[in-house]
Amino acid sequence: MKKNKFKEFFATSWAIDSRTSVYVITVFITLLGLFSYQSLPKETFPEIVIPTMLVTTPYPGTSPEDMENLVTRPLEKELKALSDVKNITSTSVQDFSSIAVEFNTGIDKAEAKQRVKDAVDKAKNQSSQRSSYPA
Repeated sequence: MKKNKFKEFFATSWAIDSRTSVYVITVFITLLGLFSYQSLPKETFPEIVIPTMLVTTPYPGTSPEDMENLVTRPLEKELKALSDVKNITSTSVQDFSSIAVEFNTGIDKAEAKQRVKDAVDKAKNQSSQRSSYPA
């Protein structure tokens, strides 16, 4: 007669029989991983600066709808025409408008600032010809 013998995997049987060794190996591998993570070169995680400019416009005594129509939309129109603009978000509330202009990475901050200033000046000149709101 043949005996019934179960097949067993050596590593599993060893791990079950020697729990303390498994704990020691686990702690050793964890410490080795933490040490490796700490010793990674800094270039592996470069600092990425996303150039963002914020255009804020106070206009006392103006409703949010007028703020959007008279100030925010003309500014957005000029800012959207700029090159290397990734995203534009705006908020218009009573007496105040805020527009965040996010540029693509790689553009010089000074150049982006100058472009935004030029666009705001252009919008201001165009709107002052159409209506009379303070700059």
